[in-house]
Amino acid sequence: MTPPTARSAPDACSVVWDGAGDATAYGTAAPATFWVGLEQPGPWGRAALTQSRLPADVGVRLGTACTSRGGRLALLRAPGDHPAHGEGRPRQVYVAWTGAPGAPAFLLGARVARAEDLDALDVDALARGDEAAVRASLPGLAPAEPVLLVCTNGRRDVCCAVRGRPVALAGHAAHPGRVWECSHTGGHRFSPTGVLLPWGRTLARLSPDDVTTALLAADAGRLAPALLGPWHDRGASGLPPQAQVAESAVRAQLGDDDPASLGVVLTGDRLAEVTHRDGRRWRVALRVEEGAPRRNSCGEAAVGARTWAADLTPL
Repeated sequence: MTPPTARSAPDACSVVWDGAGDATAYGTAAPATFWVGLEQPGPWGRAALTQSRLPADVGVRLGTACTSRGGRLALLRAPGDHPAHGEGRPRQVYVAWTGAPGAPAFLLGARVARAEDLDALDVDALARGDEAAVRASLPGLAPAEPVLLVCTNGRRDVCCAVRGRPVALAGHAAHPGRVWECSHTGGHRFSPTGVLLPWGRTLARLSPDDVTTALLAADAGRLAPALLGPWHDRGASGLPPQAQVAESAVRAQLGDDDPASLGVVLTGDRLAEVTHRDGRRWRVALRVEEGAPRRNSCGEAAVGARTWAADLTPL
């Protein structure tokens, strides 16, 4: 597999991780059972919710409303937008619930006049996956096509800007309105990284071709088989890390592209049971593997690498 092409320093965190032989991305998706994306033009600081042209009190209020219920708020920009563009115009909003066994994921979009309009969003309904109540709370919300959020916030990590921004720009050119710059997804060492909504599938080491592959599959309600496996698949954000690893490992072994086909139950700290909707089951033993010291982010000191591995046993 070829890492994304970009002019990064040879010791940049994502470059070093790309070159390591133990660089699995499993189990690294930022946990979130739902996502709220709010368009915010202009520059972002490291803590974008309070360090942007979005009023800090609004960022804190909306961010807390999401995180306290198990979700995540992300700021969005149209790739290539000049810092002066967009002020005063309606903002794009996306609201995604990542789904649960027997309850499909959904993605809604709207334009709002002001960021404060999001105060009306029924976040409790979103947290429980009640699409009708969510739509009723914020007029204008309507079903939206899948979108990919690509982290480009260089204030958090230079890799996100140097490697993420070209991928976002290329994706936007090929799929206008379907690819957005995002303030933070975590996992700088896997840059370019993105989140595929509505499912919260978090992807590593994206190339422009990968963006197209992901969106074409998503339009059919599927995950792209080429993006399964430890090189690209960080996990489903709606699951905790150990469950992400188990689900990703089984999905990769099967090549299963149905986002809703697998259920996971953690039966111990390092043990999970995965069930396919057709009745097949696997016991998944999880372990942490130690690797050579390297930086998890360009702004941090090198530490011993820790990655997840999984052993599958059919039941």
